[in-house]
Amino acid sequence: MSNRPLSKVLTGPYSIQAAPGLQRGALPEYLPARMLNEFVYCPRLFFYEWVEGLFAPSSDTIEGELRHEKLEVRTDAMPEPGAEEKIHSRSVTLSSETHGLIAKIDLVEGDSSAVVPVDYKKGRPQETDDDPQAWPADRIQMGAQALILRDNGYRCDEAVLYYDATRQRVRVAVDDALVSDTIAALDAARALAEHGSIPPPLVDSPKCPRCSLVGICLPDETTQWSGLEAPEPDPQLSLFDRAGNPDSQPGREAQQVRRLVPARDDLRPLYVTGHGLIIGKTGDVLRIRARDKAVQEVRLGEISQVNVFGNVQLTASAIEGLCRADKPVAHFSYGGWFYGLTQGMGLRNVFLRRRQFALAEQPLFCLGVARQLTAAKIRNQRTMLRRNHIEPPPALMAQLRRAAHRAAAAADLEELLGIEGTAARLYFGAFAGMLKSEEGGEQREFSFDFLGRNRRPPRDPINALLSFAYSLLTKDLTIICHCIGFDPFVGYFHQPRFGRPALALDLLEEFRPLIADSAVLSAINTRMVTPGDFIRVGAAVSLKPAGRKALIRAYEQRMDTLVTHPLFGYRVNYRRVLEIQARLLARVIEGEAPRYVGFETR
Repeated sequence: MSNRPLSKVLTGPYSIQAAPGLQRGALPEYLPARMLNEFVYCPRLFFYEWVEGLFAPSSDTIEGELRHEKLEVRTDAMPEPGAEEKIHSRSVTLSSETHGLIAKIDLVEGDSSAVVPVDYKKGRPQETDDDPQAWPADRIQMGAQALILRDNGYRCDEAVLYYDATRQRVRVAVDDALVSDTIAALDAARALAEHGSIPPPLVDSPKCPRCSLVGICLPDETTQWSGLEAPEPDPQLSLFDRAGNPDSQPGREAQQVRRLVPARDDLRPLYVTGHGLIIGKTGDVLRIRARDKAVQEVRLGEISQVNVFGNVQLTASAIEGLCRADKPVAHFSYGGWFYGLTQGMGLRNVFLRRRQFALAEQPLFCLGVARQLTAAKIRNQRTMLRRNHIEPPPALMAQLRRAAHRAAAAADLEELLGIEGTAARLYFGAFAGMLKSEEGGEQREFSFDFLGRNRRPPRDPINALLSFAYSLLTKDLTIICHCIGFDPFVGYFHQPRFGRPALALDLLEEFRPLIADSAVLSAINTRMVTPGDFIRVGAAVSLKPAGRKALIRAYEQRMDTLVTHPLFGYRVNYRRVLEIQARLLARVIEGEAPRYVGFETR
């Protein structure tokens, strides 16, 4: 059996240091033995699950839960210590006031002389030159269970781990070394939880790929990005120059990291656009009907969100089921105006929001983030023109390049807003050159002539499409902000205004050209949307139901497009990129990364 000291178990990036200007607050009195296992396995995982209350299921966690459900079908009471009878009790919950520990023990065996806790593990034991051994984290968990049993009056000199993958029982001696290591781990875990900042991620660890929180933790991305120096980059360089092109700064070349997050999410958004439809729920199935006629059925486990337009009703059972499953419901007006979300508890990470609020009061921090967002947006607008314009004017392209450089070095937010507005006028002034002309055809009330950007209300078909696409993107970024733990109404570039999701609009800026504008161009140029798909209501031009469905389809196709992330070198779809960028901003706010860098494509 391995008797490595705890310092060896925790070798790596673990450290405890006071969080700057932030008290984490009171935690529950008792620490579960399972959390002590997580702490030894990965302090960062422990911090996410115990301190911030974050959890994400995976195939491994679901399989483990199902296995323990079978074990917990039968629950037996423990005889009193010293009772003259055999002990074989399942699913025993005990706590220790002395050590502040609590555990649900899968099985306790023994008699009046001594008891043995038994814990079932899904995987396999640690292979050594001798007999198989318990993993360090499992060993500490059994030490915690032994301490709890001893504190309740039972003698416990040995514990057993049953590894299901190899069907092996591995015995762990509860000796002085294990007790010492367990108490040291308990003290360190409690100190981290009560007074510490989040530990750095593990470096190139084989533990990360199978971790259920890898998409939240982003270990390799955080490690690479936090290693970059804090000063602002040279505004004359684009992101691709900074990320490793031949003319980049010495020592700044980015290395491709492991893609530990899936390229795409298997779950898909559900859009319900029919007038007067009703969404109900039977079991785990959403049933959409028009009066007494069934329209569609979809399983809760197959969707990521529900989007309803206009007069669509949700039954109480449907709302309860969606909230329980953490599936948000986005509400739009019939014309496509995004005006709210219905969701479960959400917003669990209060510590991130406290830092978010504090930094929103610091003008220099706000300016640094706003510079990056605006410069990335202008460069992406330039990229869109270079890719799609029939013949982009060289003078215009040079003006946009200079605008991006000025944005990266703007002295204040007012100057930045002026630069952003000028660049937008230049970009939309050339937008018509990205549209394929419609030759011939019957005379219609509407055409795809574009003379400039207008809104509130949009007065021509292209502006109606742009406004609707921006509304869809705002919805997705608002949901992502809630998912991460941000308050979407406190931003850094867009200033607070009643009812405006300022942070979602901040993150929206760099993706307007790449996602929303691109979806509109695709819908028009491929004839997914035609001039007959619009209707005039007063001064406003709105989409008919068929046109709205077509643009939603074009938008979702764009969101599912794979793109190479310029910082990390792997390919993911745009929906995943939105989440990665938002989490990188969270890293900056939490102090794990030096600064935010906007997303740009070639």
